Amino acid sequence: MSGLQPFLKHTGHVAPFDRINVDTDQMVPKQFCKGISRTGYGEILFYDWRYLSGKVPNPAFVLNYPRYDHASVLLTRANFGCGSSREHAAWAVLDYGFRVIVAPSYADIFYNNCFKNGILPVTLDDTTIEELFARVDRHYGYQLTFDLQEMSVNDDFGLKLTFEIDTFRRICLLQGLDEIGLTLAHEPEIAAYEASRRYLPTLRALS
Repeated sequence: MSGLQPFLKHTGHVAPFDRINVDTDQMVPKQFCKGISRTGYGEILFYDWRYLSGKVPNPAFVLNYPRYDHASVLLTRANFGCGSSREHAAWAVLDYGFRVIVAPSYADIFYNNCFKNGILPVTLDDTTIEELFARVDRHYGYQLTFDLQEMSVNDDFGLKLTFEIDTFRRICLLQGLDEIGLTLAHEPEIAAYEASRRYLPTLRALS
């Protein structure tokens, strides 16, 4: 039905991205927005922060720290994904390897684009976010487990949380459905409608 990977349960290492108001222009600079394929954008995620001149990795940038290699959960601050509406930002997040983002708030368009691309954006309050940052710092290789069916978040140190998500979006993620997949789910009805349309000129000629 769709090219999206269904999201049921995910356990991943957490990378702390301690910045507020991260906008999509910083996530994917404008010169990289010419492509229409969803792949290949992982290399340029946070390009201007992530690299020095000549595309040399910036050792001071948190995602370049060896301890956060292969992280698949991005922990960040308020208003993540603000700025222009480019869907390339969500493509880059997913292509980099992040399946989950955890933040106190998101820009609306970016939030919607996450669901369209199979990313789970979890919203938690500021106090909880602060505690998660502390746990990442305290525990090397810190991991979180997200269960979308139960809408729960757990770690190996006794943390047990729940989160809320719109029912329709939750079902789409669980089934791996994007807008195309949702349309194809009604393929029999669409085919029947198209078949009925083919007979309309004949019926009008006979009337």
